[in-house]
Amino acid sequence: MKTAEKSAERHIVDSRVGIQMTGLGYSPAPVTGNRLATGLGLLAALAAAVLLVGAWHLTQGTSGIGLGELLRALTGDDTRIGGVGAAEIFTGSRLPRLCAGAAVGLALGVAGSLLQSVTRNPLASPDTLAVTSGAFFALSVAAALGISMSTLASSTLAFAGGLLAAGIVLAISGRSAGTATTRLILAGSAIAMALEAGSGIILLLFKENTTGLYAWGSGSLAQLNLDAFLRSLPVILVVLAICLLLSRRLDVLSLGDENAAVLGIPVRSTRTLAVLCAVLLTGVSVSLSGPIAFVGLGAPVLARLLSRRLVVLRRQLFLLPATGLIGALLILLADVSLRASLGAQGAASIPTGVPTAILGGVLIIILAMRLPEASSSRNPLQVASKLRSNRRFVLTMTLGFSLLLGAVILGLLAGSMLLKLGDLALWFQDDAPKLIARAFSERAPRTSAALGAGAALGLAGCLVQGAVRNPLAEPGILGITAGAGLGAAVVVTAFGGSRPLLVIFAVIAGLATFAAITALAWRRGFSPERFVLIGIGAGYTLSAVTTYLLLSINSWETPRIYTWLSGSTYGRQFADVLPVLTVLALALPVVLLMGRKLDLLAIDEDLPRVLGVKTIRIRLVSLSIAALLAALSVVAVGVVGFVGLIAPHLARSLVGSRHHRAIPVSMVFGALLVCLADTLGRTAIAPAQIPAGLIVSLLGSPYFIWLLYRSRG
Repeated sequence: MKTAEKSAERHIVDSRVGIQMTGLGYSPAPVTGNRLATGLGLLAALAAAVLLVGAWHLTQGTSGIGLGELLRALTGDDTRIGGVGAAEIFTGSRLPRLCAGAAVGLALGVAGSLLQSVTRNPLASPDTLAVTSGAFFALSVAAALGISMSTLASSTLAFAGGLLAAGIVLAISGRSAGTATTRLILAGSAIAMALEAGSGIILLLFKENTTGLYAWGSGSLAQLNLDAFLRSLPVILVVLAICLLLSRRLDVLSLGDENAAVLGIPVRSTRTLAVLCAVLLTGVSVSLSGPIAFVGLGAPVLARLLSRRLVVLRRQLFLLPATGLIGALLILLADVSLRASLGAQGAASIPTGVPTAILGGVLIIILAMRLPEASSSRNPLQVASKLRSNRRFVLTMTLGFSLLLGAVILGLLAGSMLLKLGDLALWFQDDAPKLIARAFSERAPRTSAALGAGAALGLAGCLVQGAVRNPLAEPGILGITAGAGLGAAVVVTAFGGSRPLLVIFAVIAGLATFAAITALAWRRGFSPERFVLIGIGAGYTLSAVTTYLLLSINSWETPRIYTWLSGSTYGRQFADVLPVLTVLALALPVVLLMGRKLDLLAIDEDLPRVLGVKTIRIRLVSLSIAALLAALSVVAVGVVGFVGLIAPHLARSLVGSRHHRAIPVSMVFGALLVCLADTLGRTAIAPAQIPAGLIVSLLGSPYFIWLLYRSRG
């Protein structure tokens, strides 16, 4: 009887080829004799490609020893350069690096394929689910505490951190139809930003214990010997074997939870075990080489694209090892391409994770452009907002300005040296002692920069959320601030940080990023989900390029520039605040006059057109103003996220969704948030300082998580 049931189950699954198209076209396909041979041949071809690229990989290095010297060393003729033999270089440097790359690629490829299968989401990966960030954060904490661990212990710790992060992301993203992809990426991005902020604070506070952790944190294949690889390999192989045993269940699960349950598949336990395997593989890879980004996204995507022509890849039995081999191929190709283009010496300071992160961002953009045509769905936040009275608006503004005034006074008094109100009065009268006058002269521009940038980000976030009809969007998530940060990094690394050039490049790069995202998002008709996802992909790509620039300069300058890019007001002058204040003063009347049209635009796509509103023009103007404000805020305080998300949400919850009320309240709350974060960062561990951007990320992430959880629907 059981045999008959199993046979019937296999017949049902195999007969439903094409009935459930998930992700990029994945559906189970029966394994016949021909397909078995095709699958084995494909795996053999991929393995041969890995070996071929691996042989090329072995010939590259900083010692100058090439393929000829390595081959002679194998025959006993050991060439020595600088007192070091070719055989020693082979076994002590090049082979460990090659083995680490192959093992990490295998682990991340399989992990990404598992996560995409159980979530049925083509953008799920260890990076977009914050597994990588959670694992790296756990290892950063251990490094900061000076804890020395074995490979197995570090893998276990990384597994725990990644599992916790993935659990939070999956719990808050929900399963709402039509928005699952966007919600999953937004949730993963928020958790990842919070964890990266925590890791950044650790890097800045424990510089002695975390030396070199910034470069390793971007993914590095550098190895001292084969020990770490040999300890990690058995774990990877055992988990891979478990995944292959799960392959039949995963095939049935692709037909949908209800169909899988009818066919006798334990859905919850299968999904849980698959996620645990994916997180464990990610933890092992992070402990071995740091967080190499987006291999877990790129390898499954490429494998599923191949499955359109090679039907055998629609079965997990072949898909899982194929994605692992493609992952290994991607990492090794990224490493050899980096060395071939920059030279072995030039590429030594650039982690392998940088080119893979660029690849991942591009893949997110490509997949986002495959989303359906323009959405006319209504903005849930706009629809659910309650009408608020003018009295409530006046009370909110009065309270906001009072709190803002208190924050400004606190920002002037607090710091490494706590001052009093009497000192402030003396400073205003120009009678303060030199030490006190110097303190106020340093703090006043910093407080002004925080106020101006916070107000600009609050206004920009309000405009972005209304224009794209997504209450979870903001300039940081859309990649605009990442583009401005890249422009500023170019000036710092290439032109020595010239202030006029910094402003010009940051603004141009921010606006160019916005223009590129807008052009891509409008190619098939405007879709809010597509716009957000393209912005996220662009942000990942630009951040990776910025990381490359930071690591390509003098390593002693990296902490200083990283601090600035993390959102710091250190060293600011009043001249740095003038551009953002000028644009704020010019933009505020314009957006207030556009308030009624923005209200209509934020509801849906059809109503404004019926009433004669030119939606394209209004959307372009509002988003252009938001991009300009976000770019200038980078000049004032560096890259700060979440302000453009939190401030508009607080404003709408207090005064309603009408833009003529929400805009000024968003500006006040944005200025208040950045000012308080800057003051806290300057005083919490004085005389050391924590960048305001990291403080805002730590404070903003819980609020963002709560918003996502509340709107799971």
